[in-house]
Amino acid sequence: MKDILVKLERKREEARAGGGEKRIETQHRRGKLTARERLEVLLDEGSFEEYDMFVEHRATEFGMADQKVPGDGVVTGWGTVNGRKVFVFSQDFTVFGGSLSETHAKKICKVMDMAVQVGAPVIGLNDSGGARIQEGVDSLGGYADVFLKNVLASGCVPQISVIMGPCAGGAVYSPAMTDFIFMVRDTSYMFVTGPDVVKTVTGEVVTQEELGGASTHTVKSSVADGAYDNDVVCLKEIRRLIDFLPLSAREKPPRWPTFDDPLRIDKSLDTLVPDNPNKPYDMRELILKVVDEGDFFEIQEAHAKNIITGFARIEGSTVGIVANQPMVLAGCLDIAASRKAARFVRFCDCFSIPIVTFVDVPGFLPGTAQEYGGLIKQGAKLLFAFAEATVPKVTVITRKAYGGAYDVMSSKHIRADVNYAWPTAQIAVMGAKGAVEIIFRQDIGDPEKIARRTEEYEARFANPFIAAQRGFIDEVIMPHSTRKRIARALEMLSTKRQELPPKKHDNIPL
Repeated sequence: MKDILVKLERKREEARAGGGEKRIETQHRRGKLTARERLEVLLDEGSFEEYDMFVEHRATEFGMADQKVPGDGVVTGWGTVNGRKVFVFSQDFTVFGGSLSETHAKKICKVMDMAVQVGAPVIGLNDSGGARIQEGVDSLGGYADVFLKNVLASGCVPQISVIMGPCAGGAVYSPAMTDFIFMVRDTSYMFVTGPDVVKTVTGEVVTQEELGGASTHTVKSSVADGAYDNDVVCLKEIRRLIDFLPLSAREKPPRWPTFDDPLRIDKSLDTLVPDNPNKPYDMRELILKVVDEGDFFEIQEAHAKNIITGFARIEGSTVGIVANQPMVLAGCLDIAASRKAARFVRFCDCFSIPIVTFVDVPGFLPGTAQEYGGLIKQGAKLLFAFAEATVPKVTVITRKAYGGAYDVMSSKHIRADVNYAWPTAQIAVMGAKGAVEIIFRQDIGDPEKIARRTEEYEARFANPFIAAQRGFIDEVIMPHSTRKRIARALEMLSTKRQELPPKKHDNIPL
């Protein structure tokens, strides 16, 4: 018996060693942790239960029969994050460059199946050179198996991808189908085809960083939801994100103890909106002053900055925040902002996370670039997402709510539950000047008349009371009481039940 135990421990040590000491040192020199070190940072100490430690590939072509490493380049299993169950896979770049083989894929699929069955998030730590070329179609089939599992798990359990090294070709499509993607600056890359292929096919000369680095995907493409300076910081932030999320669609969002009084008022909010309607202010200030302990986890912070999305808590329970940002493009909705917010709203609805919307929107961004880019259909994504969502929805209009953008931003007309407005709110078809120049076109040559008409229009419509008279606004509230009113509304809505008409699924305007 003793000999067997010694043999077992020796095989475990061999598996834990991955690609060997030299390759581990190379990984460290690049500023990267190994697959197992990453799991130690991500998971609670001593909580990791590993599966398939001794799995090896079955390929024999190109001398592969003599190159076998236990685990086959990916560490899989489950553990806990702050005591809550998660399933994980962590690709090991020291073993065949983290490339995906048939057995490597089967290991990933196994933990994804288990995650869906027991109801727990899947976190993938990606560090892979792509498909294992020596296996040909077997590795491609493995990728397709993983893709299918991503699709079937979507909306059942949260799926989080962390890109911690190169991620090319087929390796990028699995993360693309997960709920959130995070990257590490300077060490992680995502692209369908690498710089060498791009140069050969198109003649473009581009670096890895320019083509698929963290700044490219967080600022320009919006493929990634956030980027961090190193592996440790990134994994710590993933732990923080997990604290906001329910474990599955079968559960409600978590509720954590809080010392922040839900009835707290903040007098500084009474002066947040400037007297000049054309002067911007920082909507983030409102968010931080309303949510529990100023704790806000922003999603896609670097992309489409004219809208803010992220997770926070009210009375200890998770809420999704969607807010126009007057500091950028005056808070207008454009293609990027509509896509960003629509994706976030749909995630919240999948996992029963209430949505709080702060509105200061002068309309959709005009221009040929927006129209040619399909603003009509892209903007409809956000409209569709809000209208479709059956979770509790609370909306607060702080200033401008003009035109179709007013409708889109979780208005009463598309089934928002509780709609508040500050006294500074202006709910109208458009701004006073533009409206007057259309209604009184015959007076355009008379500046004094136009000025008087504009003043009259503002007095009549640049306020929340017409909408309140119609019942489109439930209450005009004092800004300092915003947290209290939201907290009470969410408490009232906690037992909300709303069903969609029977159907196989909807057809969102993609």
